[in-house]
Amino acid sequence: MTLGFRLFLPAGGRHACDRLVWAADAWHFKPRRLARAPAGALPAEPVLVEYSRSFFPIILLVLVIRSFLFEPFRIPSDSMMPTLLDGDFIFVNKFTYGLRLPVVNTEVVPLGQPQRGDVVVFRLPADPATNYIKRLVGLPGDHVIVRDKQVWVNGELQPVTLDGVYEGFGHSGAQIAVEQLGPVPHRVLYIPERPSYDFDDVVPEGHFFFMGDNRDNSRDSRFPEVGYVPKDLVVGKAVRIWLNWNLRTRQSEPHRRSDPLIHPRSHT
Repeated sequence: MTLGFRLFLPAGGRHACDRLVWAADAWHFKPRRLARAPAGALPAEPVLVEYSRSFFPIILLVLVIRSFLFEPFRIPSDSMMPTLLDGDFIFVNKFTYGLRLPVVNTEVVPLGQPQRGDVVVFRLPADPATNYIKRLVGLPGDHVIVRDKQVWVNGELQPVTLDGVYEGFGHSGAQIAVEQLGPVPHRVLYIPERPSYDFDDVVPEGHFFFMGDNRDNSRDSRFPEVGYVPKDLVVGKAVRIWLNWNLRTRQSEPHRRSDPLIHPRSHT
């Protein structure tokens, strides 16, 4: 199962195309137009060049917003059920934890720190080109224990209250519960027939420990393929669902639009 994230808005490709159009016109076509034009006359620009010039400010604005403020992603897996479903399109706040330079991801303006319970997008340590989304469970220095599907943080059991049975695509019949992870209540999913994948360790300094809300179907920090995530691989905080469209079933769930990722939601 692929648990990575796929980028939804390829604005950078359109920006590159616009720049190529301008470059080709400036270096090759414009000199020819000027040579053929009558003395003292300015030839009209081709429609394609005019469109590129008109759209450049818009594309530049989109790139700035996506690079520093908000970026849309699509959820391609069920590892965060029931909070996020396969086919959810979400907005990720990229400045909550500080402004970072694109590509190199170097922090230039510190604004805040990830908090326990946040739903976070991060780059996979083993493959930084792949984005994951999980819930932050362990902060640097925290002692995290996962045993029999229950979570302890620094010796304190994180309370769980059963909240019915999940009925829906993918894991119908699974147990829903509300977990109080620090100050953040959120819903988790347990698949009774699957064993617990236990864990017991201290989170290293400068790193975070993440888990998926679908506790029995999530490849997360409990597994060596993911492991602890360095702070500089954090992309941002998931804040809102703005669309749902499942490519496999070709169906949408309109009630999930504009759904914030803060409080538990009803499963009915």
